[in-house]
Amino acid sequence: MIDIHTHYVPNGWPSLDLGPDSPWLRVESESDAMIMLGAKEFRRIQANCWDAGLRLADMDVDGVDIQVVSPTPAFFNYGRSAGEATKISRIFNDLALEIVAPARDRLLPFCQVPLQDTDAACRELDRCVANGHRGVEIGNHIGDLDLDSVGVVTFLQHCASLGVPVFVHPWDMVSSPRSDRWMAQWLTGMPAETHLSILALILGGVFDRIDERLKICFAHGGGSFAFWLGRFENAWHHRNDVIGTSQYPPSHYIGRFSVDSVVFDERALRLLVDTVGAEQVMVGSDYPYPLGERPAGGVVLKSEFLSAEERELITTRNARRFLGLS
Repeated sequence: MIDIHTHYVPNGWPSLDLGPDSPWLRVESESDAMIMLGAKEFRRIQANCWDAGLRLADMDVDGVDIQVVSPTPAFFNYGRSAGEATKISRIFNDLALEIVAPARDRLLPFCQVPLQDTDAACRELDRCVANGHRGVEIGNHIGDLDLDSVGVVTFLQHCASLGVPVFVHPWDMVSSPRSDRWMAQWLTGMPAETHLSILALILGGVFDRIDERLKICFAHGGGSFAFWLGRFENAWHHRNDVIGTSQYPPSHYIGRFSVDSVVFDERALRLLVDTVGAEQVMVGSDYPYPLGERPAGGVVLKSEFLSAEERELITTRNARRFLGLS
């Protein structure tokens, strides 16, 4: 089994010297730490974020052979200058290689890039791929710019030309008194952000003009896309004067992108597979965070509606194709 959605955090990093809200790690013990954004506590983490031995032990328990290890989106820093974001990306990308070094055949690193500057993002991607990164994780937007913005499309085309897989993760959800309760940013904001980004690739005409070799996968089951595809399709046909910016209706683009399986419920997984096809779903767990799935791929393995072939596609074969593994 291949898990294409996991995260890492290094056990400390050099001072970034980026002002009062710089990210840093408050180490509290050998196994516990707190991600800090300046003086603000962001997330408590444990040693499985940086300790390859602990990660591999958990993988063995869950029956996972390979993990894709991606950045934690809090460190994207798309709102900073290109120079500052490049500095952060280089530090974390190099530390990621150190984390996965004990098991390079089982832990496959994805890099991050300063996506707010297309040229800098392409340069950092090239550097990382040359150093051993197997793909790139990007956030689903840059401020008010979505994935159909000119700079992001240019970057995605660069990824397609290199055969580098892209993993899209929601981040920087809108904060308000309503969304800040009950972790609502994670419970409603993340699915909505992911859905919105898939819409941007379709309605923004990206899939109409970008290289079909682009390998792109969306986290968290593609958000709410599968549930609302019918509404999307209906709107395209009946209000084409407003949203008819793609050459074809939304359902035409099924197959141009993949999603992970971390939807936690067999009924949701059935809808996802029925909507995008078993060939476009890959196991993802969001390890090692508390809102992730343990054991990884548990819903896929116990879902009786899946045939043996579909289960093999979701657990292994699709990810091998996505990652370019022989």
